[in-house]
Amino acid sequence: MMIEKERKNATGPERLKAFEDNWQTAMGAWIPGERAVLRGKNIFTELNNYSWMEFIVYAVTGEHNPKFAKLIEGLSLLSTSYPDPRLWNNRIAALAGTARSTGALALSAGIAASEASIYGLKPIKGALDFLYRASAKKRAGLTIESIVKHELKARRCVSGYGRPLTSIDERIAPALHFLAEIDADGGKYLQLAFEIEEYLKGSRYKYRMNIAAINAATAADLGVSVDDYYYTSTLAFIGGILPCHVDAKNKPEGMFFPLSVKRINSISSPSRTWIN
Repeated sequence: MMIEKERKNATGPERLKAFEDNWQTAMGAWIPGERAVLRGKNIFTELNNYSWMEFIVYAVTGEHNPKFAKLIEGLSLLSTSYPDPRLWNNRIAALAGTARSTGALALSAGIAASEASIYGLKPIKGALDFLYRASAKKRAGLTIESIVKHELKARRCVSGYGRPLTSIDERIAPALHFLAEIDADGGKYLQLAFEIEEYLKGSRYKYRMNIAAINAATAADLGVSVDDYYYTSTLAFIGGILPCHVDAKNKPEGMFFPLSVKRINSISSPSRTWIN
């Protein structure tokens, strides 16, 4: 305790010195030739029967939560893993494939691009944050109308509501069916998500719920924190990213969505003189 206190109170070079060759952690470790440990549990003997997603959830949260692991896995399959190369993160992976880059690089780039503001991880995280705040305000006596109007004024959007191209989200019905099958469709946050949609679709905005609201509401009903939800969702898109990379790599090199020069609308000079 004294060493840890000294590390926290140290500043500048003293703080760096306190951490030199000294990383204290309860997260885990590898003991060469013997065992590997995660959060105090032996991976070989205590975590060996966890599913992969249960293992990820335990790594992030420190809790064995099979229901949340099943939710993340099922909703990711239904809502974020479309193998369509026109989608922004999948397109990056397909471009990597047509350029003959590796699968690891393609996947890494696709996941990085999934942290977008309009699509992907930020709206996923934002929807859960909004539902937690909206619930607290509702308990304090505010109406759904005032909550939504304040959110729109402060952030110019309501995370989990509205969708480009089409107002109908085809993922919601199968997601609700999946939630009903595992008895996860009756929570108060899911009910709140539909109350918000009911107000929005009757307002001048005409917003409808998108899948982020469903996913976030079910996480909220399990009491998952915003950060834990974000971390466990970072792999949600790989089911769509990888097929697009494989598909492009199996086709002739450089043939993914080529664009002829004549299709480019340019306002530059039609010809230029090259000086030798």
